[in-house]
Amino acid sequence: MTLLKQLTLPVALAMGLVAGFGLPVLAQDGPLRIDITEGVIEPMPIAVPQFIAENAAAAELAANISAVVAADLEGTGLFRTIPSNAFISNVTSFDAPVTYADWKAINAQALVTGAVSASGDRVVVKFRLFDVFSEQPMGEGLQFAGSASGWRRMAHKVADQVYSRITGEGGYFDTRVVYVSESGPKDNRLKRLAIMDYDGANAQYLTDSSTIVLAPRFSPDGNSILFTSFQSGFPRIYMMNLGNMQARALQEQQGTMTFAPRFAPDGRTIAFSLEQGGNTDVFLMDSKSGNSQRLTTAPSIENAPSYSPDGSQIVFESDRSGTQQLYVMPAGGGEPVRISFGPGRYGTPVWSPRGDYIAFTKQHQGRFHIGVMRIDGSEERLLTSSFLDEGPTWAPNGRVIMFTRQGAGANGEPALYTVDISGRNLRKVNTTTPASDPSWSPLLP
Repeated sequence: MTLLKQLTLPVALAMGLVAGFGLPVLAQDGPLRIDITEGVIEPMPIAVPQFIAENAAAAELAANISAVVAADLEGTGLFRTIPSNAFISNVTSFDAPVTYADWKAINAQALVTGAVSASGDRVVVKFRLFDVFSEQPMGEGLQFAGSASGWRRMAHKVADQVYSRITGEGGYFDTRVVYVSESGPKDNRLKRLAIMDYDGANAQYLTDSSTIVLAPRFSPDGNSILFTSFQSGFPRIYMMNLGNMQARALQEQQGTMTFAPRFAPDGRTIAFSLEQGGNTDVFLMDSKSGNSQRLTTAPSIENAPSYSPDGSQIVFESDRSGTQQLYVMPAGGGEPVRISFGPGRYGTPVWSPRGDYIAFTKQHQGRFHIGVMRIDGSEERLLTSSFLDEGPTWAPNGRVIMFTRQGAGANGEPALYTVDISGRNLRKVNTTTPASDPSWSPLLP
């Protein structure tokens, strides 16, 4: 049973699930409850004592793993980790009874305890989560095992479990992000594909900087990516297997440029944009056979297609109305329906994994915004505003968005940021280089 059900207030509402994106405040006295206030949330106090090292070889790992768990939770903006110097009780054994009164005294509303053992290259991490106010464990304890080099993944898995049990939402910490790593001056920027953990750790390059690469996009199983490369001198779509890092060009039509690819939920069909003779349309391609199908035929620019999670519809951007707007059409073809009607220009639409929202980039009055709207265009909400924000991608739980923010000025460098769908908790991702055009993976197996 989740804390969402055990307690009288569903913290999941903090992710913007209430009507009109109202935000909750967690009470600091008495039983946990939610008060809807003026868009301000007080994060839940949570205690994450350093995990117990069950043997000497696990001492450093235990400290590192518990630190990552705490950082994952605090980074959501929903939790405030209580500093260890405020603790009254010290957790000295994983199996020791919890002294709830001591944790209540420092206003901890949830408690995470854990232990780590290591033998050779094998590491085992186990944890428990407790609801301090009801003095009950929240579900069964779990353990994860793996190699010592994969300790961060195990920490993310623990944090995902804690997050899910408290909020009732799916986790998103045990994920990766593929992006474009940039270097050099703005007028001669070198671009390489790179991949990292969701929080910027474990970054590695997938391509060299010999050619421009754009728009990497994960497959539904997280094992492959699509991207656009100028290796041939013109934009062309490639697909890379992340297991062996081998990339192959997808079939092209002579005299055309192909770009903005994105997988369908079946992992085989690809929607993309094809330019020929000054006109750009949305096409579909079978990645195995190379057979393609044209979906749009208007004398306008159709670009950036994105599938609904069930694969039945595609959202894309088009200037067929005179300005750049968003349209939805059946995935097999049909008449598009315009869904954006606010002032300004709309682009780079991406369907939420939950199917409830479409994220987009909006340009209006000299500012760029990341926004969301319902799939019929209603309830438009702008989450950010800056000199240049663009290219949203969804976390697999559909409650957090990552995007590119370009710095102002002649040498402004791009960086990756995250924001939740309520517009709260804007955070910069710590990347090793300037970065742009992120794509968030599904949860890792």
